[in-house]
Amino acid sequence: MARSRRFIELRPADRGSPTRWSSSLVFPLPFKTSRDKSKPRNADPLQGANSILGIGRASAHQFAENGAKAVYICDYDATNLEAHKREINALWPQVEVHTRQFDAADEAAVKAVVDDAMARYGRLDVFFANAGTVGPHALFTDISAADFMDVLRVNSLSVFLAAKHGAPAMQKTSAAKPAPLGSIIVTASVAGLRSNAGSTPYSASKAAVVSMAQTVAYQLAGTGVRVNALCPGLIETGMTAMVFDAARARGTQGKIGQLNPLKRAGHADEIARVALFLGSDESSYVNGQAWAVDGGLSAGHPYVPGRLG
Repeated sequence: MARSRRFIELRPADRGSPTRWSSSLVFPLPFKTSRDKSKPRNADPLQGANSILGIGRASAHQFAENGAKAVYICDYDATNLEAHKREINALWPQVEVHTRQFDAADEAAVKAVVDDAMARYGRLDVFFANAGTVGPHALFTDISAADFMDVLRVNSLSVFLAAKHGAPAMQKTSAAKPAPLGSIIVTASVAGLRSNAGSTPYSASKAAVVSMAQTVAYQLAGTGVRVNALCPGLIETGMTAMVFDAARARGTQGKIGQLNPLKRAGHADEIARVALFLGSDESSYVNGQAWAVDGGLSAGHPYVPGRLG
């Protein structure tokens, strides 16, 4: 696995939807790592890949750069998908890139993208379920039942469907893939680990994602398929663009991320690098875990020195 220190810059004018994203990356042919070049990684659906600033786009770059044979980039909003495809093709022309527009909580659509990868390549090795929505920014008493359930549908049901259809495909064997194996990566959040990092429906939906990573990992015992959750902290993406833009307008961007020990916000590429690790053989003994990638925010209880009361 390549270990370049470069960050992918994600700051064009068109930032995509600020509140909802849903994309899938599928890598359906050999995805090799530095540990064992004889063990291929084949298909990886990656969700939430449309946003110019997003974790999905950065992850597509990481997997393409590090040996994915084919990538499916999928999103609810297809505005930037073809541009992302051209970008990846220009940088890594050997990678086969497919784009799909669908709702990640639509079971038929999720099954269709997995079936397409299996039909074309005969294997699925990685599924990055990165779909998500923020939902309303409001006190829980001001949120309707419909809005609450919509957040869970997008953030939690999409993960369930990715595992439901991705895991059986990963267990299919062939001459090129003699043993069942695969990695399902799901995007949760530090809001799913502790309170006060998001709204009630958002936090509940992300806690559900962490729980699914743990329970599904046990239900897949002995299959060779691993499931892990990524829990990003404050990352500049299409979803958080308003926060960063407002801070820049006020000249207070240096204050963003000051509650974590690194005292800065994160880059989408920093999450993508962990996704790459979890999708590779480098993480072959990592399973059922919630990986906080948050600058250390969840390691303690943030406070302002001198103001403990």
